[in-house]
Amino acid sequence: MPHATAALLLLVLTLLGASPPAMAQLDPSGAWPGGSVRPIRPEIASSSPFGLADRAAGKAPATPADVRFYPARGASPEKPAPAVILLHGAGGVSERREGRYAQEFAAQGVAVAVIDVFGARGGGRFVERLIKTTEAMALADAFATLRWLEGRPDVDARRTALIGFSYGGMSAVFSAYRQVVDAYAPPVPFAAHVAFYGPCIARFDDPSTTGAPVMMLWGERDAIIDAAACETLAADLRRGGSRVEIHRYDARHRWDGSGRTWRAPTHIADCRLRVASDGTVHDENSFFTMTGPASRALILGLCANGDGYLIGGDEAVRIRSNAALADFLNPILFPERES
Repeated sequence: MPHATAALLLLVLTLLGASPPAMAQLDPSGAWPGGSVRPIRPEIASSSPFGLADRAAGKAPATPADVRFYPARGASPEKPAPAVILLHGAGGVSERREGRYAQEFAAQGVAVAVIDVFGARGGGRFVERLIKTTEAMALADAFATLRWLEGRPDVDARRTALIGFSYGGMSAVFSAYRQVVDAYAPPVPFAAHVAFYGPCIARFDDPSTTGAPVMMLWGERDAIIDAAACETLAADLRRGGSRVEIHRYDARHRWDGSGRTWRAPTHIADCRLRVASDGTVHDENSFFTMTGPASRALILGLCANGDGYLIGGDEAVRIRSNAALADFLNPILFPERES
């Protein structure tokens, strides 16, 4: 369709109050369109296991997930849309990051669920919520949301990617491991896993994955990223059966957020954890086992680095990472274009 005709059709649909047809892919240029989709707040039952071992043992108190769902433009039961689930970082959900991505994905025909892991568990001060709210809880919310998406006729849950930022990026990677999927037993696994600047501090003794591809993106001026540790983690994932893409940028932490530059006081890039086949977590530095909030606080406190790390937005880098993300996700979210 010529560009002028397409633009005229879009104008007519807008004037008539109709929704434009769903786009057939994410814009590969990375200059993604915004939107004004009004999210809904679904009721999704989740749980709060402290660790994977607790999940396996049934020690997971029931917890309602805190989720905002953005329907995909043009989706219907006759033409269900793919989906992405977004997991926030240590600072919580941000309209400038998660909110913006949600509108951009929805405008391009992708349904979006934004999870607030902290909000579902009472929030709290920065350090307090990082100690009491664990990756296993974030995973519980992510898989519960995936199960909820599977029940929506306007969503094809088999084409769902989990995207995490920083703290959430760790959980996005963990969800690729077969051990984790077996623990949460979702109706379908995630089709792809994306970690934006997620610290590479935990390795699994059993690297077996679901086979879904993994994408890792980080800034070379981000001290929370130990590039060598991330390369080792990527090698584990490849050995376990997943294709892994790595993208590096001349950027600080959270280049896709606010443009303000500042230094966070502490990072955990030096931490080294191992996840055993039974789900227990061991610290390779102190040899302690993480069994609850007290041991988690001790382990993370011992390996925390007080040099901090730089945070700062960069719109040019964001466009580049959007383009890379489109290239990675389009064949997965929109496979009909590849056939």
